Amino acid sequence: DVSAIDLKRIGTRLGIQVDGDEAVIPFYGVPHRVSGTSVMNNDGKRPIHAVSVILCQYLLLCPDQEPTAAGQWARYHSFPDAAPYAQGFRNTAEKPISKAFTGKLEDLKRACSILGGQEGEAPFSCDLAIRFPVLPKVNLLMVFNDQDEEFPAECSILFENHADAYLDMECLAMLGMILATWLKNGPNYKDGNI
Repeated sequence: DVSAIDLKRIGTRLGIQVDGDEAVIPFYGVPHRVSGTSVMNNDGKRPIHAVSVILCQYLLLCPDQEPTAAGQWARYHSFPDAAPYAQGFRNTAEKPISKAFTGKLEDLKRACSILGGQEGEAPFSCDLAIRFPVLPKVNLLMVFNDQDEEFPAECSILFENHADAYLDMECLAMLGMILATWLKNGPNYKDGNI
């Protein structure tokens, strides 16, 4: 399906570079080359399957017009089509970050920095809010509250309220899963069973 796309037209709309028959798409800051025949990371290797799926869907679902309802953060479960994936998102994205970084706020800050995360503003009180430019026009905000005397650590991953115009709910869920895996294991972690 990707080979049938007019990459130059899509590239302009998404704000990505097109090099011949390849789209060059930064994913968590790492350039990936996508064509009708392959997906390759910056090292010329195939990324994990989830990354390939996300990048192809990103090209295939490119909206004809830029969404107007942008600028606000939304929880994953608040998107209209998220219900079938909401619990899985909690279990594979938010809970693993909470568990891995309980009492390790400085470690979490370092891990976020390695993935290109930048300090962000959360819509509610928290210990840490990090904005990730995951793809051009698709950002997420990781909000973390460490444990205290009354409550366990809690992570929430928010998306811009227009994210569903660029990716379907399954791909948005995979963005969170990849974030959790790479924060815990580093971005060079290649286990396909993330």
